[in-house]
Amino acid sequence: MPKLTFWYELASTYSYLSAMRIDKLADEFDVTVTWRPFLLGPIFGAQGWTTSPFNLFPAKGENMWRDMERQAIKYGLPDIKHPDPFPQNTMLAARLATLGATEPWGPAFTKAMYSRQFAQGFSIATSEDVASVLQTLNLDGEALITQAQTDQTVKDTLRATTHSAQELGLYGSPSFTTEDGELFWGNDRLEDALAWAKAL
Repeated sequence: MPKLTFWYELASTYSYLSAMRIDKLADEFDVTVTWRPFLLGPIFGAQGWTTSPFNLFPAKGENMWRDMERQAIKYGLPDIKHPDPFPQNTMLAARLATLGATEPWGPAFTKAMYSRQFAQGFSIATSEDVASVLQTLNLDGEALITQAQTDQTVKDTLRATTHSAQELGLYGSPSFTTEDGELFWGNDRLEDALAWAKAL
């Protein structure tokens, strides 16, 4: 089957929208999706940004939240809630998503973390936050969190994935890459990315 890589940062608002609809769309397009968590912090830092551009440019941020509210209605998702602070510290969550990237529970974990932030408005920054999500998935939260915090392979993999994202020219999340190297950015380009992948 054709393949598409879904690059996402767990603090990203628009990645939440893509995560909640990509599986159904991928089935419709007959495309296999690889979920690839990465960190936007180093990428923003390379551009001289210390936080999300939605915080750096208040007018843009205000409109983003209103747009998210409209998009949630469009896709039949719960009303958007604003986690405080925004963006959240996603290091631990990203390590767990990295750990789950090759496991059946990986996408479900990612979706649950996004829902906790943007459908419920809760934190995802602490080990307690992450453990509560893992518990809802009937996973051993204590063991998985310990592994994510101590396993050097997990840390190295997340670092390498973030470096790969930079080398591919990613500058935001969500992003999608196809097998021929095309880069699509933004939730509103998800269908285009799937169509391109299918046409290869």
